[in-house]
Amino acid sequence: MLPWFARPPCALLAFLFFLPAVQSLAEQSQAPLPLEDLRTFVEVFERVKNTYVEPVSDQQLLENAIRGMLENLDPHSAYLVADDFAQLQESTSGEFGGLGIEVGMENGALKIIAPIDDSPAERAGIAAGDYIIRIDGQSAQGLSMMEAVNKMRGKPGEKIRLTLVRDGGQPFDVELTRALIKSKSVRSRLLESGYGYLRISQFQQGSGKETKNALVRLKKSNNNQPLQGLVLDLRNNPGGVLQAAVEVVDQFVASGLITYTKGRQTDSDMRFFASGKDNSEGVPLVVLINEGSASAAEIVAGALQDHHRAVLMGSTSFGKGSVQSIMPLSQGRALKLTTALYYTPNGRSIQAQGIVPDISVARGRLVREQEGIFNVKEADLAGHLDNQNPKAPTAEASGKAEDGDYQLSEALNLLKALNVLQGNQNKL
Repeated sequence: MLPWFARPPCALLAFLFFLPAVQSLAEQSQAPLPLEDLRTFVEVFERVKNTYVEPVSDQQLLENAIRGMLENLDPHSAYLVADDFAQLQESTSGEFGGLGIEVGMENGALKIIAPIDDSPAERAGIAAGDYIIRIDGQSAQGLSMMEAVNKMRGKPGEKIRLTLVRDGGQPFDVELTRALIKSKSVRSRLLESGYGYLRISQFQQGSGKETKNALVRLKKSNNNQPLQGLVLDLRNNPGGVLQAAVEVVDQFVASGLITYTKGRQTDSDMRFFASGKDNSEGVPLVVLINEGSASAAEIVAGALQDHHRAVLMGSTSFGKGSVQSIMPLSQGRALKLTTALYYTPNGRSIQAQGIVPDISVARGRLVREQEGIFNVKEADLAGHLDNQNPKAPTAEASGKAEDGDYQLSEALNLLKALNVLQGNQNKL
């Protein structure tokens, strides 16, 4: 066998292509060049180039090598070609064509982190934790995350069939029609008089300002009176822009540390603090989280929990405690590289652990009392004593507050209980 330095030009070109970068990294780390590993790389490159069953270009081999180098680091690092980089920028701006799902890799399987609100995926009933095993009949096994995303994105109006597995059950097909996803990240409404609901579906540029505006709208809807309670819904929120998460927390706390990051490079170490004003006016707050709450959503939940600003309710969150930096390259390409871990104000890392709610409430649906069932009450009994105060207030049933959502119903009940306790304390 010829020595490595006497082999065909394509292999030598590949070696020379990587050599400057490796030398630069070696100088930074003061480590010797891994010459034996480089020789192995050149040998593999040569053999694939010359003997693979179909012709393959040098560019394709090199891009595959770079992609594999990054994707084998962790589930969130990736090499982004020009189209991938453009799609990432679209998703953070809030408008792109596709199905409206956030996906990740788990043990080589494509797992749905969360569907985006008001998207084809959500309307089709796709849920956090589902696994995608086939895309238009083609196995998803072996596809990289970016390859899978590229297959699922496309022109609005085009149909696609996903085969899913849920909770270890039997595979089932879901047919969806791609749409232009215009993701409005913040929605709000009154659940009933005095109690507001604020939903953040993902963290985009501007989510902090949208949250501030939503708080103003809720107060106006409540006859310009301060709210008695607020539910902040972060369920199935896959995360997004770190700065947006910081700005959202800043709407609810007046001072102190919000989060900090730590990495190998000094410029990866950052600390974020509240600006000095609580725009929520100290409203009693319940935050809903679940297994689909990830990344930036966990930053918000963890910070509000550490500041004792909110009661967290639901189920343990996803557990993505890493920060990805986007590093632009030439020709419109980029690296998405995990460069740091983030921590809650009290120094908790939630990586692969998640945020544990203060009150665990399982996912379920609220079933209303069936109409037509006869229940006997005191007022129905013959000879019952009359109420001497007929104008006494009665509790109002809220038909729209729960919308069949058991966790939301429990959050509203908790806020009411907190106000009752506060009122009783004021009377003492």
